Amino acid sequence: MKIRTLLVDDQSSGLSVLRNILRFEPDVEIIGTASNGREAIEAINRLAPDLVFLDVQMPEVDGFGVVAGIKPEKTPIVVFVTARDDCALKGFEAQALDYVVKPCQPARLHSAVERARQQIQNHQNSDIRQKLDSLIQGLKGESKYPERLAVKSNGRIVFLRLTDIDMVEAADNYVKLYAGKETHMLRETLGALEEKLPPGRFVRISRSAIVNIESVKELHPLFHGEYSVTLKNGSRATLTRGYREQLRELVP
Repeated sequence: MKIRTLLVDDQSSGLSVLRNILRFEPDVEIIGTASNGREAIEAINRLAPDLVFLDVQMPEVDGFGVVAGIKPEKTPIVVFVTARDDCALKGFEAQALDYVVKPCQPARLHSAVERARQQIQNHQNSDIRQKLDSLIQGLKGESKYPERLAVKSNGRIVFLRLTDIDMVEAADNYVKLYAGKETHMLRETLGALEEKLPPGRFVRISRSAIVNIESVKELHPLFHGEYSVTLKNGSRATLTRGYREQLRELVP
């Protein structure tokens, strides 16, 4: 049986090292690579690999953010790859999640693959999910994604939970937040706000708009590969041609 494997590292040299070492594992089939956290989440949810070698330290969405964005039914075995050999790694080990310290050594990768083989043979997928969930809970205090945003409105401060935000639109040096029937203005650029939004829930559909995946009601094809996106609150936006890859996020 082949172990369908995804490699994730923001450095091409890191991907090359993993690929070169793993080619000596006859049952490991590398089905793809990802160079950042957002690509990793999309690839895991789409390809459902058995095993993922996941870099911890990546810009924008790190390894922990990737784990948080994985759909439960798509949960793979995760082997963290990191340059940090510190006390945090003891937490990974306590959760029975393997890790490999850079620079990767063949013997250490072989050990990680052997552990993956045993877990796959024992059909421990539900156990894997529980361990990943435990890891996420343990790291919540360190999460880079806030649970809510503070927005000034008419002389008061309104606290918006991220889960209540349906869409975000760029408006010069501001962004317009749509939450149900309400709209709010926040002095923030769209790019800066995007880094604060969990990628497993929000997806960018154009240069000027980000939508909450759970808020999307309908998609209607337009011309030249574009789509009209209708939200549950009645708002509309356009998924432009340059963001067609994001359709995979909107259509499971």
